[in-house]
Amino acid sequence: MECLRCLPRMLPRAVQSRRALCAAPLSSAVCSGRSTPLLFGSPKAPYSPRAAGDAHRSRTSDASQATLASVAQVFAVTKFDKEGNVTSYERKKTELYHELALQARDLRFQHVMSITTRNNRIIIRMEYLKAVVTPECLLILDYRNLNLEQWLFRELPSQLAGEGQLVTYPLPFEFRAIEALLQYWINTLQGKLSILQPLILETLDALVDPKHSSVDRSKLHVLLQNGKSLSELETDIKIFKESILELLDEEEMLEELCLTKWSDPQVL
Repeated sequence: MECLRCLPRMLPRAVQSRRALCAAPLSSAVCSGRSTPLLFGSPKAPYSPRAAGDAHRSRTSDASQATLASVAQVFAVTKFDKEGNVTSYERKKTELYHELALQARDLRFQHVMSITTRNNRIIIRMEYLKAVVTPECLLILDYRNLNLEQWLFRELPSQLAGEGQLVTYPLPFEFRAIEALLQYWINTLQGKLSILQPLILETLDALVDPKHSSVDRSKLHVLLQNGKSLSELETDIKIFKESILELLDEEEMLEELCLTKWSDPQVL
């Protein structure tokens, strides 16, 4: 539990102003965390907007509807055990609920950022990353088409097996899983910043270059678009940080994260 309280120190400063994010060195702009017991963030998906439905969709054929329904009822599951062994398979949602002793509402992932516990399971969502942690394994759900293969199959298994540099390695498996997921999300936010910051600085330098007597409107447009992206990133960082701080304020929730405590009280 003490290691969870150290999470904010993994992330130097939370959310800076847009000007500070552009001007400060990249290392000082590292992101901060967020996760709470139940709900964090709105159920929007900022980087993958959903197209609005057309009226004619209500007349979709029965066959198409059946196909869509069957797809919607299946989870693509990637399972990691304590030794880092990986198994990928598909499972009907009803079967997965039964296997995990959960109810359908527990895996609806209605919020963009959330960490909840239910029946000695930890349910985590960080935007597109959906996971369930048990005392014995970590399940990543529906990772398809999300470009997660590098992290999932090369980095995560070794971290869970204790071959990486996780602070929580001496602790029960669930803590290694939580730290690995949080560290991945921190790196994701940092990666977005490392792309945006030099682009914005380069555009600003070009706009104030004394060699140009007039303002290049195309560069203003680029600056506007990058500014919007930076604003979205700033919001993501703020949500992440606030949820982590809220979680750390919930003593009961912190106890529930200790899954092994309930199955093997001698461990903790």
